[in-house]
Amino acid sequence: MTDKETAKETAAHLRRQIARTRSQLGATVEELAGKTDVRGRARARAADFRDRAGAMTVQLRSTAAQAGHTVQGRAAHARHAVQEQASHARHAVQERSTHAGHVLQERSTHAGHVLQERAAHAGQTAQGRAIEAGHGAHGRMTRAGQAVEQQVPAPVRGPVRFAMRHPRPVVIVGAAGVALVAAGILGRRRARHQ
Repeated sequence: MTDKETAKETAAHLRRQIARTRSQLGATVEELAGKTDVRGRARARAADFRDRAGAMTVQLRSTAAQAGHTVQGRAAHARHAVQEQASHARHAVQERSTHAGHVLQERSTHAGHVLQERAAHAGQTAQGRAIEAGHGAHGRMTRAGQAVEQQVPAPVRGPVRFAMRHPRPVVIVGAAGVALVAAGILGRRRARHQ
């Protein structure tokens, strides 16, 4: 190799090295220019923050909407549950009051029957006593009537004789009077207990 060839090779090598160095210097200058461009970097950061804030706003709105739907669903469920419980309570109260009404009606019917039986028994007892008293009175009346008949003036003797000959109507009227008195006494007692 000659000196010319070596010089050519060396020149080509130097040119390549210069081109490489220029390229490296250009990249370094661009990098330094990017680092010193504070406004550009601030704009880029602001744009980045705006993008992040927009994304967070969308995310927060979505979360709030979802929470609203959840709360509405729970409120509707709670309302239905309360309505259902109120309906059950109303039905339970109605059933209890109906049952209490039936029980009260049965008791009052039973008490009425008991009072009727007692009144009937008291009436029969009073009637029996009245009949006995009537028979005793009839005997006494007959004896007294015969004694009185002799002493009674003639116009009154007719009704006295009728009563003495037909004592049954007189006794029945007396027994009915006693039964009415007994029924009145039982009615007053019943009125006091109510």
